[in-house]
Amino acid sequence: MAAEPGAAGGATTTGWLRRQKGSVPSPTVVALTLVTGAVDAISFMALGGVFTSVMTANLALLGLAVGSDNLTLAWHVVVALAGYACGILAGAWCGIRPARERPFRWDGARTALAGELLLVCGFLAGWLAVGGTPDTAAQLGLLATASLAMGCQSGLIRVAGAPDVSTTYLTGTLTGILAELVTTRRLQRSNLVLIGVLPLGAALGGALVTWARPFAPVLPAALLAATLVLSFTPSDGRRPPAA
Repeated sequence: MAAEPGAAGGATTTGWLRRQKGSVPSPTVVALTLVTGAVDAISFMALGGVFTSVMTANLALLGLAVGSDNLTLAWHVVVALAGYACGILAGAWCGIRPARERPFRWDGARTALAGELLLVCGFLAGWLAVGGTPDTAAQLGLLATASLAMGCQSGLIRVAGAPDVSTTYLTGTLTGILAELVTTRRLQRSNLVLIGVLPLGAALGGALVTWARPFAPVLPAALLAATLVLSFTPSDGRRPPAA
């Protein structure tokens, strides 16, 4: 049997990534899903028509690029795939690091999240440097940075999140919702919420690229910063420190 996402590598589920009562996704999971939608929209609209987290679509685009002799598209896809793969390795490695009994319990999962935030801030800086209109070379650099960030998030959620939750690739989530509805007559309401959250993030990211292009990456950066803050709040899965 394949290992569950939340149990990969023997890691335990991180409290601030768990679902809350009533099968409602935690605020951190919702915020991370919004980030995914926003970053994917920005990359698709401004970085060569590829995605930073939807590797199934990117693999299809790679085949299309090869078949149509579109080397520019092929390079964009390869960069996105490579960045995402490296990000997964880094995020998963950080995610399995144990928590330390220190102020704020700074664990490996928060290290991965902080790393993702730094990458998105770097993406924002690069985006601002080219005025939101990158040429091909700048597109590749920005795409590598954004894909690395999304891969880091995917690796983190895989090893430290709830067993059947994903914030970056939702094809399997949608499949699981419908399959369980048929087999058990139960509806995974929390995952259904995430199915709606991702396109909301994409809509916001797309609107920013259209109407406030120079500042579009501010949204995912702000959401990630908020997520890191939320990870320390008792209401999101962490007990308050003992007196």
